[in-house]
Amino acid sequence: MRYLSAGESHGPSLTAIIEGLPAGFTLYSEDINHQLWRRQQGYGRGARMKIEKDRVEILSGLRFNKTLGTPLTLQIKNRDWDNWQQKMAPEGKAPASLEAMLRPRPGHADLAGGFKYNHTDLRNVLERTSARETAIRVAVGTVGRLLLGKFNIKIFSHVVRIGNVSSAFDINSLPENYQVVENSPLRCFDPELEKTMIEEIDKAADEGDSLGGIIELLVTGLPPGLGSYSHPEHRLDALLAGALMGIQAIKAVEIGAGFSAASTRGSELHDPIVKGTDGRITRTSNRAGGLEGGVTNGMPVVIRVAMKPIPTLARPLPSVDWQTGKIAPGATERSDVCAVPAAAVVAEAVAAWELAEAFRKKFSGDFMEEVEAAYRFYIDKVEEKLKGKK
Repeated sequence: MRYLSAGESHGPSLTAIIEGLPAGFTLYSEDINHQLWRRQQGYGRGARMKIEKDRVEILSGLRFNKTLGTPLTLQIKNRDWDNWQQKMAPEGKAPASLEAMLRPRPGHADLAGGFKYNHTDLRNVLERTSARETAIRVAVGTVGRLLLGKFNIKIFSHVVRIGNVSSAFDINSLPENYQVVENSPLRCFDPELEKTMIEEIDKAADEGDSLGGIIELLVTGLPPGLGSYSHPEHRLDALLAGALMGIQAIKAVEIGAGFSAASTRGSELHDPIVKGTDGRITRTSNRAGGLEGGVTNGMPVVIRVAMKPIPTLARPLPSVDWQTGKIAPGATERSDVCAVPAAAVVAEAVAAWELAEAFRKKFSGDFMEEVEAAYRFYIDKVEEKLKGKK
Protein backbone atom coordinates (compact mmCIF):
# COMPACT_ATOMS: atom_id res chain seq x y z
CA MET A 1 0.00 0.00 0.00
CA ARG A 2 1.30 3.48 -0.81
CA TYR A 3 0.12 7.00 -1.48
CA LEU A 4 1.22 10.23 -3.12
CA SER A 5 -0.09 13.62 -2.07
CA ALA A 6 0.01 17.04 -3.74
CA GLY A 7 -1.19 20.57 -3.16
CA GLU A 8 -0.15 23.93 -1.75
CA SER A 9 -1.31 25.61 1.45
CA HIS A 10 -3.19 28.36 -0.42
CA GLY A 11 -3.74 26.48 -3.68
CA PRO A 12 -7.06 25.14 -4.93
CA SER A 13 -6.92 21.87 -3.00
CA LEU A 14 -4.93 19.10 -1.36
CA THR A 15 -5.04 15.73 -3.12
CA ALA A 16 -3.85 12.19 -2.50
CA ILE A 17 -3.97 8.94 -4.45
CA ILE A 18 -3.86 5.69 -2.45
CA GLU A 19 -2.83 2.44 -4.12
CA GLY A 20 -3.09 -1.07 -2.71
CA LEU A 21 -6.36 -1.06 -0.79
CA PRO A 22 -8.22 -4.38 -0.98
CA ALA A 23 -11.54 -4.45 -2.80
CA GLY A 24 -14.68 -4.70 -0.70
CA PHE A 25 -13.44 -2.49 2.16
CA THR A 26 -16.32 -0.34 3.43
CA LEU A 27 -15.45 3.36 3.54
CA TYR A 28 -17.51 6.45 4.38
CA SER A 29 -16.29 10.00 3.83
CA GLU A 30 -17.90 11.09 7.11
CA ASP A 31 -15.45 8.92 9.05
CA ILE A 32 -12.60 10.80 7.39
CA ASN A 33 -14.33 14.16 7.94
CA HIS A 34 -14.58 13.45 11.66
CA GLN A 35 -10.80 13.05 11.86
CA LEU A 36 -10.31 16.23 9.80
CA TRP A 37 -12.54 18.03 12.31
CA ARG A 38 -10.45 16.68 15.20
CA ARG A 39 -7.30 18.03 13.53
CA GLN A 40 -8.78 21.54 13.49
CA GLN A 41 -9.53 21.60 17.23
CA GLY A 42 -7.30 22.61 20.12
CA TYR A 43 -6.55 25.65 22.23
CA GLY A 44 -3.93 27.91 20.68
CA ARG A 45 -4.91 27.44 17.03
CA GLY A 46 -4.74 30.36 14.60
CA ALA A 47 -7.26 32.27 12.49
CA ARG A 48 -7.11 29.92 9.52
CA MET A 49 -9.06 27.27 11.43
CA LYS A 50 -11.99 29.71 11.32
CA ILE A 51 -11.79 29.78 7.52
CA GLU A 52 -11.22 26.15 6.59
CA LYS A 53 -13.95 23.61 7.24
CA ASP A 54 -12.19 20.57 5.88
CA ARG A 55 -14.28 18.00 4.03
CA VAL A 56 -12.95 15.18 1.90
CA GLU A 57 -14.23 14.26 -1.55
CA ILE A 58 -13.61 10.71 -2.76
CA LEU A 59 -13.14 10.96 -6.51
CA SER A 60 -12.19 7.42 -7.54
CA GLY A 61 -11.73 3.87 -6.33
CA LEU A 62 -15.03 3.71 -4.41
CA ARG A 63 -18.50 2.64 -5.51
CA PHE A 64 -21.47 2.60 -3.16
CA ASN A 65 -19.07 2.91 -0.21
CA LYS A 66 -17.05 -0.17 -1.20
CA THR A 67 -13.46 0.05 -2.44
CA LEU A 68 -12.85 -1.32 -5.92
CA GLY A 69 -9.22 -2.38 -5.45
CA THR A 70 -8.19 0.43 -7.81
CA PRO A 71 -6.51 3.73 -6.80
CA LEU A 72 -8.53 5.77 -4.30
CA THR A 73 -8.38 9.53 -4.88
CA LEU A 74 -9.02 11.94 -2.01
CA GLN A 75 -9.39 15.71 -2.32
CA ILE A 76 -9.76 18.47 0.26
CA LYS A 77 -10.60 21.87 -1.18
CA ASN A 78 -8.97 24.95 0.36
CA ARG A 79 -11.65 27.52 1.10
CA ASP A 80 -8.95 30.18 1.48
CA TRP A 81 -8.14 29.68 -2.22
CA ASP A 82 -10.83 32.28 -2.97
CA ASN A 83 -8.57 34.90 -1.37
CA TRP A 84 -5.35 33.70 -3.05
CA GLN A 85 -6.27 33.01 -6.68
CA GLN A 86 -4.18 35.88 -8.05
CA LYS A 87 -1.19 35.21 -5.79
CA MET A 88 -1.18 31.43 -6.29
CA ALA A 89 -2.51 30.98 -9.83
CA PRO A 90 -1.12 27.75 -11.38
CA GLU A 91 -1.04 29.37 -14.83
CA GLY A 92 -0.48 32.81 -16.33
CA LYS A 93 1.82 35.64 -15.30
CA ALA A 94 2.39 36.93 -11.79
CA PRO A 95 0.54 40.22 -11.20
CA ALA A 96 2.73 43.32 -11.07
CA SER A 97 1.48 44.03 -7.55
CA LEU A 98 2.66 40.63 -6.22
CA GLU A 99 5.03 40.98 -3.26
CA ALA A 100 7.56 38.17 -3.01
CA MET A 101 8.29 36.61 0.36
CA LEU A 102 11.96 37.51 0.96
CA ARG A 103 12.57 37.17 4.71
CA PRO A 104 13.12 33.53 5.73
CA ARG A 105 11.85 32.53 9.17
CA PRO A 106 14.39 30.98 11.56
CA GLY A 107 13.35 27.42 12.31
CA HIS A 108 11.38 27.08 9.08
CA ALA A 109 12.37 25.48 5.75
CA ASP A 110 12.26 28.86 3.94
CA LEU A 111 16.02 29.42 3.64
CA ALA A 112 17.08 25.81 3.05
CA GLY A 113 14.30 25.35 0.48
CA GLY A 114 15.30 28.56 -1.29
CA PHE A 115 18.83 27.21 -1.68
CA LYS A 116 17.69 23.75 -2.76
CA TYR A 117 15.29 24.81 -5.51
CA ASN A 118 16.88 28.16 -6.45
CA HIS A 119 13.68 30.03 -5.66
CA THR A 120 13.54 33.81 -5.68
CA ASP A 121 10.18 34.03 -3.92
CA LEU A 122 10.30 31.96 -0.71
CA ARG A 123 6.53 31.51 -0.80
CA ASN A 124 7.30 28.70 -3.23
CA VAL A 125 8.84 26.90 -0.24
CA LEU A 126 6.30 27.95 2.38
CA GLU A 127 3.31 26.71 0.42
CA ARG A 128 4.32 23.03 0.51
CA THR A 129 6.15 23.00 3.85
CA SER A 130 3.17 24.53 5.63
CA ALA A 131 1.41 22.32 8.18
CA ARG A 132 -1.72 22.80 6.07
CA GLU A 133 -0.42 19.76 4.18
CA THR A 134 -1.16 17.58 7.21
CA ALA A 135 -4.89 17.79 6.44
CA ILE A 136 -4.49 15.39 3.52
CA ARG A 137 -2.20 13.18 5.60
CA VAL A 138 -4.95 12.89 8.20
CA ALA A 139 -7.37 11.88 5.44
CA VAL A 140 -4.97 9.25 4.11
CA GLY A 141 -4.09 8.01 7.58
CA THR A 142 -7.75 7.69 8.45
CA VAL A 143 -8.21 5.23 5.59
CA GLY A 144 -5.42 3.15 7.14
CA ARG A 145 -6.93 3.62 10.59
CA LEU A 146 -10.34 2.38 9.42
CA LEU A 147 -8.75 -0.67 7.81
CA LEU A 148 -6.92 -1.49 11.06
CA GLY A 149 -10.15 -0.94 12.97
CA LYS A 150 -11.72 -3.86 11.10
CA PHE A 151 -9.27 -6.02 13.04
CA ASN A 152 -9.84 -4.30 16.41
CA ILE A 153 -6.59 -2.31 16.25
CA LYS A 154 -7.10 1.06 17.95
CA ILE A 155 -4.97 4.21 18.15
CA PHE A 156 -5.05 6.78 20.97
CA SER A 157 -3.15 9.97 21.76
CA HIS A 158 -2.85 12.52 24.52
CA VAL A 159 -0.68 15.53 25.30
CA VAL A 160 1.82 15.05 28.12
CA ARG A 161 3.60 18.40 27.89
CA ILE A 162 2.98 21.98 26.76
CA GLY A 163 6.09 24.14 27.18
CA ASN A 164 7.34 23.55 30.73
CA VAL A 165 4.06 22.09 32.01
CA SER A 166 4.09 18.28 32.00
CA SER A 167 1.77 15.43 32.99
CA ALA A 168 2.56 12.08 34.61
CA PHE A 169 -0.60 10.40 33.27
CA ASP A 170 -0.32 6.59 32.93
CA ILE A 171 -0.51 5.73 29.24
CA ASN A 172 -1.98 2.29 30.03
CA SER A 173 -5.15 3.86 31.43
CA LEU A 174 -5.70 5.98 28.31
CA PRO A 175 -8.35 3.79 26.58
CA GLU A 176 -10.79 3.81 29.50
CA ASN A 177 -10.25 7.54 30.07
CA TYR A 178 -10.16 8.51 26.42
CA GLN A 179 -13.40 10.47 26.30
CA VAL A 180 -11.98 12.85 28.91
CA VAL A 181 -8.99 13.44 26.63
CA GLU A 182 -11.22 13.87 23.58
CA ASN A 183 -13.28 16.51 25.40
CA SER A 184 -10.21 18.48 26.45
CA PRO A 185 -9.13 21.44 24.25
CA LEU A 186 -5.51 20.40 24.91
CA ARG A 187 -6.03 16.61 24.84
CA CYS A 188 -4.98 16.60 28.51
CA PHE A 189 -6.49 14.19 31.06
CA ASP A 190 -5.92 16.43 34.10
CA PRO A 191 -8.30 19.48 34.21
CA GLU A 192 -6.11 21.36 36.70
CA LEU A 193 -2.99 20.78 34.63
CA GLU A 194 -4.92 21.85 31.55
CA LYS A 195 -5.63 25.22 33.18
CA THR A 196 -1.90 25.74 33.75
CA MET A 197 -1.16 24.78 30.14
CA ILE A 198 -3.75 27.29 28.89
CA GLU A 199 -2.14 29.98 31.02
CA GLU A 200 1.22 29.18 29.40
CA ILE A 201 -0.29 29.44 25.91
CA ASP A 202 -2.00 32.76 26.74
CA LYS A 203 1.26 34.13 28.09
CA ALA A 204 3.16 33.09 24.95
CA ALA A 205 0.45 34.69 22.77
CA ASP A 206 0.68 37.96 24.68
CA GLU A 207 4.44 37.98 24.15
CA GLY A 208 4.22 37.19 20.43
CA ASP A 209 5.78 33.77 21.00
CA SER A 210 4.88 30.10 20.45
CA LEU A 211 5.00 26.83 22.39
CA GLY A 212 5.74 23.19 21.62
CA GLY A 213 5.15 20.04 23.62
CA ILE A 214 5.15 16.26 23.80
CA ILE A 215 2.52 13.84 22.51
CA GLU A 216 2.10 10.22 23.55
CA LEU A 217 0.58 7.57 21.29
CA LEU A 218 -0.83 4.19 22.28
CA VAL A 219 -1.77 1.47 19.79
CA THR A 220 -3.66 -1.57 21.06
CA GLY A 221 -4.72 -4.82 19.39
CA LEU A 222 -1.66 -5.23 17.14
CA PRO A 223 -0.71 -8.85 16.53
CA PRO A 224 2.92 -9.87 17.00
CA GLY A 225 4.93 -10.13 13.79
CA LEU A 226 4.30 -6.86 11.93
CA GLY A 227 7.50 -5.44 10.49
CA SER A 228 10.72 -7.36 9.91
CA TYR A 229 14.22 -7.65 11.35
CA SER A 230 15.63 -9.01 8.06
CA HIS A 231 16.52 -5.60 6.57
CA PRO A 232 16.97 -2.25 8.37
CA GLU A 233 14.54 -0.45 6.08
CA HIS A 234 11.79 -2.96 6.96
CA ARG A 235 12.03 -2.49 10.72
CA LEU A 236 8.70 -1.13 11.89
CA ASP A 237 10.22 1.07 14.61
CA ALA A 238 12.39 2.75 11.96
CA LEU A 239 9.39 3.24 9.66
CA LEU A 240 7.24 4.69 12.44
CA ALA A 241 10.00 6.98 13.69
CA GLY A 242 10.77 8.22 10.18
CA ALA A 243 7.13 8.87 9.34
CA LEU A 244 6.47 10.71 12.60
CA MET A 245 9.65 12.78 12.18
CA GLY A 246 8.23 13.76 8.80
CA ILE A 247 5.43 15.72 10.47
CA GLN A 248 6.12 19.45 10.43
CA ALA A 249 7.84 20.73 13.63
CA ILE A 250 8.52 17.24 15.06
CA LYS A 251 12.09 17.06 16.38
CA ALA A 252 12.26 13.79 18.34
CA VAL A 253 10.56 10.40 18.54
CA GLU A 254 11.04 7.73 21.20
CA ILE A 255 9.51 4.27 21.54
CA GLY A 256 8.84 2.63 24.89
CA ALA A 257 11.45 3.64 27.47
CA GLY A 258 13.14 5.74 24.77
CA PHE A 259 16.02 7.92 25.91
CA SER A 260 15.69 6.74 29.51
CA ALA A 261 16.77 3.26 28.35
CA ALA A 262 20.30 4.62 27.96
CA SER A 263 20.62 5.13 31.71
CA THR A 264 18.90 1.90 32.79
CA ARG A 265 20.55 -1.48 33.38
CA GLY A 266 19.45 -4.30 31.13
CA SER A 267 18.10 -6.30 34.05
CA GLU A 268 15.79 -3.39 34.88
CA LEU A 269 14.87 -2.44 31.33
CA HIS A 270 13.95 -5.56 29.38
CA ASP A 271 10.47 -7.04 29.72
CA PRO A 272 10.43 -10.53 31.30
CA ILE A 273 8.60 -13.23 29.31
CA VAL A 274 6.38 -15.30 31.61
CA LYS A 275 3.44 -17.67 31.59
CA GLY A 276 0.24 -15.96 32.72
CA THR A 277 -2.41 -17.48 34.98
CA ASP A 278 -4.20 -18.68 31.85
CA GLY A 279 -1.08 -20.52 30.70
CA ARG A 280 -0.42 -18.13 27.81
CA ILE A 281 2.94 -16.43 27.17
CA THR A 282 2.88 -12.78 28.25
CA ARG A 283 5.04 -9.92 29.63
CA THR A 284 5.18 -8.35 33.07
CA SER A 285 6.06 -4.91 31.64
CA ASN A 286 6.20 -3.05 28.34
CA ARG A 287 9.34 -0.93 28.44
CA ALA A 288 10.11 -2.00 24.85
CA GLY A 289 6.99 -0.15 23.78
CA GLY A 290 5.58 -3.10 21.85
CA LEU A 291 8.48 -3.40 19.39
CA GLU A 292 11.55 -5.63 19.52
CA GLY A 293 13.98 -5.99 16.62
CA GLY A 294 11.71 -3.81 14.50
CA VAL A 295 8.81 -6.26 14.94
CA THR A 296 5.62 -5.95 16.99
CA ASN A 297 5.71 -8.32 19.96
CA GLY A 298 2.01 -8.37 20.85
CA MET A 299 2.17 -5.67 23.53
CA PRO A 300 0.69 -2.19 22.95
CA VAL A 301 2.90 0.13 20.92
CA VAL A 302 3.86 3.24 22.91
CA ILE A 303 5.45 6.23 21.18
CA ARG A 304 6.31 9.77 22.32
CA VAL A 305 6.71 12.62 19.87
CA ALA A 306 8.31 15.99 20.65
CA MET A 307 7.07 19.06 18.78
CA LYS A 308 9.12 22.25 18.68
CA PRO A 309 7.48 25.69 18.98
CA ILE A 310 6.06 26.92 15.68
CA PRO A 311 8.68 29.05 13.82
CA THR A 312 6.23 31.75 12.67
CA LEU A 313 6.26 34.36 15.42
CA ALA A 314 4.21 37.52 15.91
CA ARG A 315 7.47 39.10 17.14
CA PRO A 316 9.88 37.60 14.61
CA LEU A 317 13.51 36.71 15.20
CA PRO A 318 16.32 38.37 13.21
CA SER A 319 16.78 37.20 9.63
CA VAL A 320 17.93 38.64 6.29
CA ASP A 321 16.37 39.91 3.11
CA TRP A 322 16.76 37.05 0.59
CA GLN A 323 17.20 39.54 -2.27
CA THR A 324 19.50 42.19 -0.77
CA GLY A 325 21.24 40.27 2.01
CA LYS A 326 20.47 43.04 4.50
CA ILE A 327 19.44 42.26 8.08
CA ALA A 328 15.64 42.14 8.45
CA PRO A 329 13.12 40.48 10.78
CA GLY A 330 11.77 37.10 9.74
CA ALA A 331 8.50 37.09 7.83
CA THR A 332 5.21 36.92 9.70
CA GLU A 333 2.34 34.75 8.56
CA ARG A 334 -1.02 33.87 10.03
CA SER A 335 -0.15 31.06 12.42
CA ASP A 336 -0.90 29.16 15.61
CA VAL A 337 0.55 29.88 19.04
CA CYS A 338 0.39 26.19 19.97
CA ALA A 339 -0.65 23.32 17.70
CA VAL A 340 0.38 20.37 19.88
CA PRO A 341 -3.20 18.98 20.28
CA ALA A 342 -3.68 19.12 16.50
CA ALA A 343 -0.28 17.49 15.96
CA ALA A 344 -1.45 14.62 18.18
CA VAL A 345 -4.29 13.90 15.75
CA VAL A 346 -1.85 14.12 12.83
CA ALA A 347 0.51 11.74 14.64
CA GLU A 348 -2.33 9.25 15.12
CA ALA A 349 -3.02 9.33 11.38
CA VAL A 350 0.63 9.05 10.36
CA ALA A 351 1.21 6.11 12.70
CA ALA A 352 -2.02 4.50 11.49
CA TRP A 353 -0.85 4.63 7.90
CA GLU A 354 2.54 3.06 8.65
CA LEU A 355 0.89 0.32 10.68
CA ALA A 356 -1.69 -0.29 7.97
CA GLU A 357 1.11 -0.64 5.41
CA ALA A 358 2.88 -3.17 7.64
CA PHE A 359 -0.43 -4.96 8.17
CA ARG A 360 -1.01 -5.25 4.41
CA LYS A 361 2.51 -6.57 3.84
CA LYS A 362 1.83 -9.28 6.39
CA PHE A 363 -1.76 -9.99 5.34
CA SER A 364 -1.96 -9.51 1.59
CA GLY A 365 -4.95 -10.11 -0.62
CA ASP A 366 -6.85 -8.39 -3.39
CA PHE A 367 -10.19 -8.38 -1.56
CA MET A 368 -11.25 -8.14 2.07
CA GLU A 369 -12.29 -11.77 2.53
CA GLU A 370 -8.83 -12.82 1.38
CA VAL A 371 -7.16 -10.45 3.86
CA GLU A 372 -9.44 -11.61 6.68
CA ALA A 373 -8.69 -15.27 5.94
CA ALA A 374 -4.94 -14.64 6.01
CA TYR A 375 -5.31 -12.75 9.31
CA ARG A 376 -7.41 -15.50 10.94
CA PHE A 377 -4.99 -18.24 9.82
CA TYR A 378 -2.03 -16.35 11.29
CA ILE A 379 -3.79 -15.47 14.56
CA ASP A 380 -4.72 -19.12 15.06
CA LYS A 381 -1.04 -20.05 14.68
CA VAL A 382 0.01 -17.30 17.12
CA GLU A 383 -2.55 -18.50 19.66
CA GLU A 384 -1.12 -22.01 19.45
CA LYS A 385 2.36 -20.64 20.19
CA LEU A 386 1.14 -18.47 23.04
CA LYS A 387 -0.43 -21.53 24.65
CA GLY A 388 2.83 -23.46 24.32
CA LYS A 389 1.72 -25.75 21.51
CA LYS A 390 4.10 -26.73 18.71
